[in-house]
Amino acid sequence: MLSLEDAAALSAWYRAPRLKIQEYLRGSPAVGLREIIDGVANLPPPDSFAASLRQRGQRMLDVAARAGIHALAWGRPEYPPLLAAIPDAPFVLWSKGTRSGFSKPAVAIVGSRAATPYGLEAASRLAGDLAAAGVLVVSGLARGIDSAAHRAALAAGGDTVAVLGSGVDVIYPPEHLRLAGDVTRHGAVVSEFPPGTMPVAFHFPARNRIISGFSAAVVVVEAAERSGSLITAGFALDQGRAVMAVPGSVLSGRHRGCHALIRDGATVVESAEDVLAELHGSFLACPTGASDPFPKDPILATMAAGESYDVEALSAETGLAPALLLPRLLELELRGAVKRLDGGRFVRAGRTC
Repeated sequence: MLSLEDAAALSAWYRAPRLKIQEYLRGSPAVGLREIIDGVANLPPPDSFAASLRQRGQRMLDVAARAGIHALAWGRPEYPPLLAAIPDAPFVLWSKGTRSGFSKPAVAIVGSRAATPYGLEAASRLAGDLAAAGVLVVSGLARGIDSAAHRAALAAGGDTVAVLGSGVDVIYPPEHLRLAGDVTRHGAVVSEFPPGTMPVAFHFPARNRIISGFSAAVVVVEAAERSGSLITAGFALDQGRAVMAVPGSVLSGRHRGCHALIRDGATVVESAEDVLAELHGSFLACPTGASDPFPKDPILATMAAGESYDVEALSAETGLAPALLLPRLLELELRGAVKRLDGGRFVRAGRTC
């Protein structure tokens, strides 16, 4: 399993071949940083190169620790399970705030920065109702729809996660500094970019894959034809997540992106109940008439009744890499087949659905 130090070192590797590294790690036993570099880059790097990376990674970790920022390494039990399953998950997810909501079913709500009153009201109602129902609301802390979703989730007493295109200690836009503080007290601000990273234009399309990766479903509330929210929807489709859209007026171009998604098969959203029904159908429902929906599940077959297991033990027993095991455990948890205990341990539940 990737250590925090090696994950930080890999994240410090400028233009590192992320996909190739993760493919290598998924199919390989634990190896040292030098072997990882050699295995994916076809370069026999000198030990000094690996050492330099480790030094850069350690500096990141030291800065984060002083600022109260947590570093979550890919493949570790505390890493968000759905995010861990995407092919280009960050090696380190930097987080500030509480991570208690990371194991909840999550829905991303995204849309226009220059939102109309209709769009703001729709986003607020959806986010507030979903948060009240126990769903983690994910968005990007941007102006417009994003900030409306975060505020409504907080007002409902729920959990929310803001994914940034900068370091978690560099809030953008700056007028959302207070909102970011509220999010960290009742949720988390996260980023793949290390502390101190300034917002740069190309960071934001990259962070959109994390917004969708965190989430079981992405709801686009208001989007024009070339909205950045459609990038998030595209990532969601690539990641196998549900894509949903709120319809709007045909008298302006502000909703053409949403209407295009609906024409392409996105689920129409009029209320939080529509989103919850999609989550229930995708993650929570038992097959009709089935007493045991997982009759041959290798994870459940490994777990003795009443005994708790950590991810390392289950990985060794099932042969599944932690990055593949964690999303499956989340699905089993959502269906009531396993329970998550304190300390990242799991126990088979008394019911299987």
